[in-house]
Amino acid sequence: MSFEALKDRIPDYAKDLRLNLGTLANDATLSAQQLAGTFVASAIASRNDEFTKAVIEEFGAKLSPEALAAAKSAAAIMGMNNVYYRFTHFMGGDYENLPAKLRMSVIGKPGVEKVDFELWSLAVSAINGCEMCVRSHERAVREGGLTSEQVQTAARIAAVVHAVAVTLEASAAADA
Repeated sequence: MSFEALKDRIPDYAKDLRLNLGTLANDATLSAQQLAGTFVASAIASRNDEFTKAVIEEFGAKLSPEALAAAKSAAAIMGMNNVYYRFTHFMGGDYENLPAKLRMSVIGKPGVEKVDFELWSLAVSAINGCEMCVRSHERAVREGGLTSEQVQTAARIAAVVHAVAVTLEASAAADA
């Protein structure tokens, strides 16, 4: 199903999401690669297969194969890291000082500009609710030259994509 067709399936009770999704899909705050990758990584993190397929169909075509793989990698590695680092943050104590002993080499060599990968990681971390990771990635993108408005745009994309994914899933369940 196309992105536009899926967007049209957003129920009227959530029309603000539909409008926000359309606005963000055309946002000029981020580069084309940053925007498309943020949509892809956020959709994957939102765990709605149908919506993820539509987002990848729409935005994946705007990314090089390397950038598409990096956006997917950001969602994958943050899926692991967000759980682990939320745990260490919640627990505190010795856990924060122990080495993670988890392979995460893609963060060092993501195959795209480091700032873009960090931005996608930030969006996924926001969806997954990992404060420690959001702060770390925000610091990295700011040091990489992005503005607070660009960071906010990535967070807005993450918020709307996640809300749309949840709404579509709830709507489908209600119709079943």
